[in-house]
Amino acid sequence: MERNWAGNLTYTGRVVTPASVAEVQEVVVANPKVRALGSRHSFNDIADTGGVLVSLEALPPDLELAGAGDTGTDTDTVTVSAGTRYGVLAEALREHGLALPNLASLPHISVAGAIATGTHGSGDRNGSLSTAVAALELVGSDGELRRIRRGDPEFAGSVVALGTLGVVTRVTLDVRPEFAVRQDVYPRVPWTPVLADLEAVLASGYSVSLFTDWTGEHVGQVWIKSAGTTPPADLFGAAPATEQVHMIEDESAAATTAQLGVPGPWLDRLPHFRLGHKPSAGEELQSEYLVPRERAVEAIGLLRAARERIAPLLQISEIRSVAADELWLSGAYGHDAVALHFTWRLDPAGVGGLLPELEAALRPLGARPHWGKCFAATARELAPLYPQWAEFAALRRAADPQGRFGNAFTARVLG
Repeated sequence: MERNWAGNLTYTGRVVTPASVAEVQEVVVANPKVRALGSRHSFNDIADTGGVLVSLEALPPDLELAGAGDTGTDTDTVTVSAGTRYGVLAEALREHGLALPNLASLPHISVAGAIATGTHGSGDRNGSLSTAVAALELVGSDGELRRIRRGDPEFAGSVVALGTLGVVTRVTLDVRPEFAVRQDVYPRVPWTPVLADLEAVLASGYSVSLFTDWTGEHVGQVWIKSAGTTPPADLFGAAPATEQVHMIEDESAAATTAQLGVPGPWLDRLPHFRLGHKPSAGEELQSEYLVPRERAVEAIGLLRAARERIAPLLQISEIRSVAADELWLSGAYGHDAVALHFTWRLDPAGVGGLLPELEAALRPLGARPHWGKCFAATARELAPLYPQWAEFAALRRAADPQGRFGNAFTARVLG
């Protein structure tokens, strides 16, 4: 039986691994229930089905560079197979002197799975990974191959689409010239000045992450990834670490990307973890909620107040910023957001019991869950958080009138 990366979920469907787009089309037409299966890094049943699970990992990468030179090179976009992992794509781009605008914490995840769920990195001016999408090719419920481009009427609803519109087979992404990044880690930064000027802290690098267990008077670590700027000599009195660290106590720092202020290629600094190493803790669950930027300090206060409930189940939390976008089901749709991430211990019952309480506190602030992680909200609670909810429902009905790409997850969270 196939299991997800964390081991908390066993997939119920039969897994097939087509080697061509034509084979994907055949699978879709031949089966009444189909879901695309990415790198299995989702912590909920978003990809599951009692029907057929389509893994795209056997499709050839078929890397294709194109563009008019607006990036300063002769390339503006890269098109790649949807099952390609970001770390593999990043290495291929480096050979051409190119880069993606941003990367998530883990380079292990697949391109299509990440964009379908609104996965993101960090940075005040960096949107989620989905905002780099210029076009998608997908197999629709009728088995036909369609291409949806930026600017098409249905594009804004088709990128972060939870796999409900079809099986994405190829993705076209914006690229830029390669760039260098340095990474500095500041341990034990006091909460009081951080909350007094959270805007400045989040703006102090190209990508910034705050790691905390919500207890005590200090943020455990602040990771600042700088590109073309100099990081602060100290952060409210906290000097940069002088040895490589992991954000989770007792985990090996060898798994984390290079720190200590040594500049290096973008793909070796923007993720938190190295491609060839175990990402995060491994045995874990994850949840994440994106709140409007202006409510972030309030949300952090609520979580600090709930620390006695959170801490026994928690390995580490991360706070990051995400720039606004216009993708209908994105956590940052319509406003800049701050993402509040939880890496839990592998305790499904304990985490499942706590999430309704956390969500009840955060939902009035506009908190939207990460679609691929653990959350308790259903369609009734979620619909008011997304202004284009009805438009997405109409798009889904038109694209998949038979409900071929629906499953228990979509019934629960989309209605």
